[in-house]
Amino acid sequence: MKYVLTLFMFALLIASCDANKTISKSRDINTGIKNDTIRIANDELEYEIIIIEPGFNSFLLTQPPRGHYGITFLENKNRMFVTEYNSRVNNPQQFDYTLYPQTIDYQFETSYGYEVNYMLYNYFNFFMQRYNQKFTGSRF
Repeated sequence: MKYVLTLFMFALLIASCDANKTISKSRDINTGIKNDTIRIANDELEYEIIIIEPGFNSFLLTQPPRGHYGITFLENKNRMFVTEYNSRVNNPQQFDYTLYPQTIDYQFETSYGYEVNYMLYNYFNFFMQRYNQKFTGSRF
């Protein structure tokens, strides 16, 4: 269930754009585990990112700051990562279906802005490190 929720939130990440950022910390009532929640929303563009994944906020603090990578770099990496991720979703016999339950709807021709691409890139790196996954072109 944790993986499904994580990937659902990850899918929301893809359908999001640059805007207001709210970071809050909450505690899961059932498990008592502290969760990091990051929300980026732009009501005008009707996109929203919500990431609820224990440890992601801490991981994000250890990554290069916003502006370190160019938008072209982030978009190219995200295209590669989304393509490989979706390929794994479509091959459940070869990959753990609990890690890859649904495809990510990242439209390559859509300009999501810097913030969305920055967060998505870092989430992929977090995902690969945390779940010991390796994508083509990754640093982990």
